[in-house]
Amino acid sequence: MKLLEVKNLIKHFPVKNHKGQVVHAVDDVSFHINEGETLGLVGESGCGKSTCARTIIRIYDPTGGEIIFDGQNLATLSQRELKPIRKNMQMIFQDPYTSLNGRMTVRDIIAEPLIAHKIGNSQKERHEMVAQMLKQVGLNTEHGTRYAHEFSGGQRQRIGIARALILKPKLVICDEPISALDVSIQAQIINLLTEFQQKEKLTYLFIAHDLSVVEYISDHVGVMYLGKLVELSESKELYKNPLHPYTQGLLASIPALDIHAGKITDKAEMSGDLPSPISLPSGCRFCGRCPYAKKICAEAEPPMKEAAPGHMVACYLYS
Repeated sequence: MKLLEVKNLIKHFPVKNHKGQVVHAVDDVSFHINEGETLGLVGESGCGKSTCARTIIRIYDPTGGEIIFDGQNLATLSQRELKPIRKNMQMIFQDPYTSLNGRMTVRDIIAEPLIAHKIGNSQKERHEMVAQMLKQVGLNTEHGTRYAHEFSGGQRQRIGIARALILKPKLVICDEPISALDVSIQAQIINLLTEFQQKEKLTYLFIAHDLSVVEYISDHVGVMYLGKLVELSESKELYKNPLHPYTQGLLASIPALDIHAGKITDKAEMSGDLPSPISLPSGCRFCGRCPYAKKICAEAEPPMKEAAPGHMVACYLYS
């Protein structure tokens, strides 16, 4: 059953002091996530992943399109109408060093959503709920009286996870939740998120630029490039048979261990730079960097089509 369905989502930002110009952060993006599953959203920095997530949860108002969550179109609702729905949609932010209020104790940080949604009959009851949540994310009850700056990056992200999950949401948006952490800590956080998903039947939208992490945690993967979704497939299928040249380039650039040389090397690098999201190229947005580009690629934008069962791609190579 679909919990979240995004239809033709658009988010443009006006360019200051340039009337009529906009940043095409998210352009006509469509996908859905079934209950209890994880959709990984990948792409280079600046491709629109985080903007897409923040528009879905309505931190940003959409320019166009629909956001169907649990049967309701969030795109048409006011912030006041969204408040009761936000209980079921929570976000884990990228940077555990800036996403936690340094003036509040850990207990107050985690209890804040409970207060906002009027959950718990007393402060004592809320404190008990926080203590239980701290244990679930691998922290001690006494940590609740301390402040965020007293913890390591991994511990701070556990606090962020506790804050997001204490409301028992249906959907959790993970906006690059491990990119600011040491590699040794990243696996612990991924395992923690997986454990919660299995226990609570959570649904995740997991945003990352590390494709190896996304492969491990995701049921389906969407690949974004310059505000557009260019490929969407089951995780195993996409990693086994990447179709879009951009996806192929991303996978080829994953560092590999060279056993004979005794070092980690980059297998390949993608040529060219990301075009400006203000002055978009005509036709396919990846055309200028694509080794297989044809004349039509520069003339018309390729539509998203099913190239194999359940495997969608926007590329003229498969039309």
